Amino acid sequence: MEIGVSTFVETSPDAQTGEVMSHAQRLREVVEEIVLADQVGLDVYGVGEHHRKDYAASSPAVLLAAAASQTKRIRLTSAVTVLSSADPVRVFQDFATLDGISNGRAEIMAGRGSFIESFPLFGYDLNDYDELFDEKLALLLKIRDSEKVTWSGGHRPAIHQLGVYPRPVQNPLPVWIGSGGNKESVIRAGLLGLPLVLAIIGGSPLQFAPLVQLYKQAAAHAGHDESQLPVASHSHGFIAKDTQLAADKFFPSTQACMNVIGKERGWGHYDRSSYDAARRFEGALYVGDPETVASKIIHLRKHVGITRFMLHVPLGTMPHEDVMKAIELLGTEVAPRVRDEISRWEAENEAKQ
Repeated sequence: MEIGVSTFVETSPDAQTGEVMSHAQRLREVVEEIVLADQVGLDVYGVGEHHRKDYAASSPAVLLAAAASQTKRIRLTSAVTVLSSADPVRVFQDFATLDGISNGRAEIMAGRGSFIESFPLFGYDLNDYDELFDEKLALLLKIRDSEKVTWSGGHRPAIHQLGVYPRPVQNPLPVWIGSGGNKESVIRAGLLGLPLVLAIIGGSPLQFAPLVQLYKQAAAHAGHDESQLPVASHSHGFIAKDTQLAADKFFPSTQACMNVIGKERGWGHYDRSSYDAARRFEGALYVGDPETVASKIIHLRKHVGITRFMLHVPLGTMPHEDVMKAIELLGTEVAPRVRDEISRWEAENEAKQ
């Protein structure tokens, strides 16, 4: 069971002061957060790609590379790379470069993206949303599998027997598929034999169990060993020594963020009752003291089949010192609890077989 962190590197107005930090400051803070995550023994850190004023990381590979030379063990991934509006050749080159700097710790999490600002920015038509992703994923995987590439498609100039460099340390360079719970994307990941990441940010996490089974069935149908395919989740959350303190600290920025996005997407108003409902054991917010958060992650592993959990923190803008403390607690108190319990549980299951 792997435990890690993901971030979108927000620079939204502080929910309590209204102040807005610079993109540069938030980028430097994230490097510090990645270094700490490595020091406290976390397995993975993911950075999301966005192209709007309230997010600072339009180039996750560059930000992750800044932390690569300061870290030793932690895996470094996008969360996600918006592949539909990117050039797969450049994506591969960027992450192969990151893989070299980190000595084999880079990963690509490819997705369509739930934000669409990159499409007009890079000159793509949203009417081609699905076709773009399918075509570009196929090219990315072809580049990963072969140094020299011959390829043609409908949305990018053809390539004829050209090399793509540098080549990564890892062979193959890990490519995950990020999904918000769309059945088609889950099936695609399974058929391709690619690891799956589910954004579990609302409702009950147990509702995702059938999707994990569908993914595994698709993988088995395509001849892949589904037992060897990891499944990750990305979920909002925050940790403090005391559950009430964690809840009170995480609410203001969460409410502000959810209502900004909600207004853009036609969601209802997000209030404290919505937040507290999501904090319950069966909810999708992983907020509380280390024991509370650990118990929810263990439940997710046992009943949904998640083998990598990524805590998305902060949501919106929070004090850097609070985020650093949450990362410290995740690595030093939550992760050991989860790993110990899951190791025992897996050993018991093996003994029964």
